[in-house]
Amino acid sequence: MKIDKVAEQICLLRKAKGLTQSELGERLGVSFQAVSKWERGETLPDTLLLPDLARVLETSVDYILSGGERQLEYKGKISVADMKKGLDCIKNMGEYLGKENIIYRSAIKGINTEMNTDIEPIFTDDYIFEAFLAEAIIQNLLQGMYVDISDVKNNFKHEHFKKVVLDFCKRYEIK
Repeated sequence: MKIDKVAEQICLLRKAKGLTQSELGERLGVSFQAVSKWERGETLPDTLLLPDLARVLETSVDYILSGGERQLEYKGKISVADMKKGLDCIKNMGEYLGKENIIYRSAIKGINTEMNTDIEPIFTDDYIFEAFLAEAIIQNLLQGMYVDISDVKNNFKHEHFKKVVLDFCKRYEIK
């Protein structure tokens, strides 16, 4: 934890809420001088104040202490092959149940509505398939999953989507 990042984060969050140092201090039962010292990086808020500070600033303690940097805790590992299989399952559902079957149609309608898209072209177009594959991987990473970089490098045909996923991984320090 870098104190200057925490100091900057407290200041940014306070200003975003339209609060003065005095107003924030009043809500927390501390002086404006204490708030000023936090924001200059001279001291940190007492640990007992952190939950109240987070509540007033409408954020989390983790977000304050990380200086606003996203902290990912990996919940598990995914593979590109498994993501491909998942998308293939949707295609197979249409083949096995029939494309006019209400279960298949409802699944497709749900995906199209939630994603504001048309998913069926992925079944016949490799480029569109990889766009959805990249999206599926990124959505899993946002939920705390991890993917091996070499898996991404070795399993995308189209450089554009490989780069999209690798750039995302780099941004979130997935190595």
